[in-house]
Amino acid sequence: MAPHPTAFLTRALRVARTEIAAVAALLVATLGVLVFVELADGVHDAENQVFDRAVLAAVRPYADDPGRPWGPWWLHEGAADLTSLGGLSVLALFAIMAVGFLLIMRKRLSALMLTVGLAGGVALSQGLKILFDRPRPPDIYQAVETMNASFPSGHTLLSTVFYLTLGVMLTRAFPRRGLKAYILGCAVVIALLIGVTRIYLAAHWASDVFAGWSVGAAWSMVLWLAAYALERRQRLHDAPFQDAP
Repeated sequence: MAPHPTAFLTRALRVARTEIAAVAALLVATLGVLVFVELADGVHDAENQVFDRAVLAAVRPYADDPGRPWGPWWLHEGAADLTSLGGLSVLALFAIMAVGFLLIMRKRLSALMLTVGLAGGVALSQGLKILFDRPRPPDIYQAVETMNASFPSGHTLLSTVFYLTLGVMLTRAFPRRGLKAYILGCAVVIALLIGVTRIYLAAHWASDVFAGWSVGAAWSMVLWLAAYALERRQRLHDAPFQDAP
């Protein structure tokens, strides 16, 4: 016999209240996938290219010097410094240090998920670039050296995956809500700044960066949900491989 709709709704609301973090992560993952699908569907559409070219013209407004970005010299230097935080070599170094910290804190599951997250992010980035094979903005506009295809932005995708996953995993190591919010806030700000610098430096079209944020956020939330489900299952069975309290 099917449950009464009211009883089902009551149970669903109870689960949503007790599992609000999991529900939020699922919503973010779903939204990220939907946004990426919409962007991917319009990669080669004329309307999408008009938007991307308008953004490029806004950050490269000097017709006599197309390689010169908008704003003072220190903004350009700062953007070049910040964008390097999304480079694979920098992320790999940070990942080694973060995994070491998590292992010292006996957060073995979080350390595994962070490693899987970055490796999976690299695979997603390279695979999607090969699949869509979108050209980057013309070389005369680019303020930094680039390689491979443009869609999605690898720096943006990988930095979103790494910093957001690291932020979420680190919140599990600290009990105070204020500290959790601060860590997550810092992770989001770093990921956003790196994406903005890719647009500002004309290394990517704006839609490439939006796609990188979408895929990165979705993948990091999938990882968190997997870690959450696995940890709950292991606690029920008193399994050894889990994050220490």
